[in-house]
Parts: sequence; structure tokens; C-alpha cells
Amino acid sequence: MGSNFEFVNTQFFWLFLILPVLVLWYLWKRKQQTASLKISSISGFKSGRNWLARLKPLLFVLRLLAVSALIVAMARPRTVDESTKTKTTRGIDIVMAMDLSASMLARDLKPNRLEALKTVAARFINSRPNDRIGLVEYAGESYTRTPLTSDKTIVLSSLKNMSYNTVIEGGTAIGSGLATAVNRLKESRAKSKVIILLTDGVNNTGFIDPKIASELAVEFGIKVYTIGIGSNGMAMSPIGIRPDGGFQYGNVQVEIDEPLLKEIAEKTGGQYFRATSNTKLEQIYEEINKLEKTDIEEFKYTHYDEMFRPWAIFALVLIVLEFLLRTTIFKGFI
Repeated sequence: MGSNFEFVNTQFFWLFLILPVLVLWYLWKRKQQTASLKISSISGFKSGRNWLARLKPLLFVLRLLAVSALIVAMARPRTVDESTKTKTTRGIDIVMAMDLSASMLARDLKPNRLEALKTVAARFINSRPNDRIGLVEYAGESYTRTPLTSDKTIVLSSLKNMSYNTVIEGGTAIGSGLATAVNRLKESRAKSKVIILLTDGVNNTGFIDPKIASELAVEFGIKVYTIGIGSNGMAMSPIGIRPDGGFQYGNVQVEIDEPLLKEIAEKTGGQYFRATSNTKLEQIYEEINKLEKTDIEEFKYTHYDEMFRPWAIFALVLIVLEFLLRTTIFKGFI
């Protein structure tokens, strides 16, 4: 909401140049109408009405003020109040399916793949205020972490608490993760439905073939963006568990089924990305954010409060006052 003051017809301000001309004309005319007489004393001409003669220029001042007020009125002063209202015309439902297998603890991204993902995903969620977002996590099996919701506080809290655990069966069931995400979106009435599927491995378990899951996505009009996370070559990854329960790390070949991920993305109308670093992962989510825009309709309301009337009335009052004074009190001095 903003309020501004403006003049619509500023060209009328050029008329103020007439005022100095009127003043010069008045002084010249007064000089021409005033006769001079030299006498030794003016005591015989003194009168109680001399003060009225001295106030006679007041009539001209009133006329000048009236002309000035009329010029301001013609310039049409007004205040402008503007307000805008936005309306989301096309919402997007997004499900983020995240691989939580043990390999997501690899340290080729800092501090590890999972924590890097959570940081970037949180920024992405915050950048989508008008969309519903849900979370699916999978390893050897999959389940819904957070159903579709517009409450970003719930989504962010759930994302923050995501971590590797031994409750979920080990492995990487890409097909199951994708199918669960599709199941979350199939009843959605949003005009645009999107899955962001992230994995750092190959499909090596689960009861659902990833290609069948992608066909389901196509059937329900769901677009899938796939992300392969992991550096090229070797990465420090968990290779065993120490006696104290912690992971033992060693260099492991990074193996991502890129042909499969590309096929899923292409079939559903999405895109495949490869995140080999924290920076690259952040850039990928920024790119997806740009590709999936929520249409927002903006309504702009403008209220004008015209202010020329008080100036016009003021000018009229001055003109009437000048006329009354001229024809009454100052009548004998005209």
C-alpha cells in the first residue's frame, strides 16, 4: 500500500509566469493614476480614513492569490493510493523422494551426501511458498515421510529429522521410492504434479520395476526430475560397522544408474541432473525451481482523491471578498 501526491496537469504551472507581469502592470498603473502636489503642510488633509488608502493594495493581493489558487486547481492536485493483491492461479504439488541408503553417508559432498541434500532441499522448500510439498524416503523399501501439505513448518521439521537408520531394509529400491511418490500425487487436483527423485546408486532391490513406476507417473500426468548424487570416481563411503556401532569408511567406486534415471526423466517430461558437489546440487535445485514456476496473478487497485475543489473554492472566496471590499469599504478609493 502506497500513497503519493501528484499534479495531473503540470503544464498549467507555466501560468505563474503571468504573476510578475501583473505585479509590474499594477505598479505602473498605480503610478500613472497617482497625482503629485507640493504643499508646505498636509495637516488640513489629514483624515481618519487614510489607513484605508494604505490598505488599498490589499485588493490586488487578494486578486493575485485568487489567480494563484485557480492555477493550482487547474493543475489538478490529487493523492494516489495504490494497493496490490496477488492470487495463485496455478498451484504445483511436489513430492521429494530421497534415497536414505547407507551410501548417502558418503563424504564426497560435505559433510556427507545426506546432510548436503537436506540443506539444499530446505532452501528449495522455503522458495515454494505457494505450493504443497510432500516427502518420501526410501532405501530397500519406501514410505511416506510427510504427505502433501502447504504447511512448510511441518515439511521442514520432517526433513530436518531425516537420517539413515536400520529400521528400513537396506539397499536402493528406486522403483519403490518412485511408486510411493506417484501414489502420493495420483489423487492430486493440481494442474502441475512433480516428483524430484534423488538417488546415489542403482536399483538393486524392491518389488516394483522403476520403468513400471515411471509408466504410472506418465498415466497420472506426473513429471519426474531425477538427480544422481555422487562425485565421479571414488568416494569415502561406509564399508562396515566398528565395534562401537560407528561406520568404518573406505574408498568405494561411485556407481549410479544414469541411463535409468535419464529414461525416467525423459519418459515423464522431466530432466536428469548429476550432482557431483555441494555447489552443483544447489544449482540443480535452483534450476528446477526456475523450471517449475507457480503462476501468480497480480491485481492492482488505484484510488484517486481529487484535491482541486478546495483550491477552486478558495479562489472563488478570494474573488468574492475582493469584490465586496472594492464595492463597499474601498469604494471611495477606487
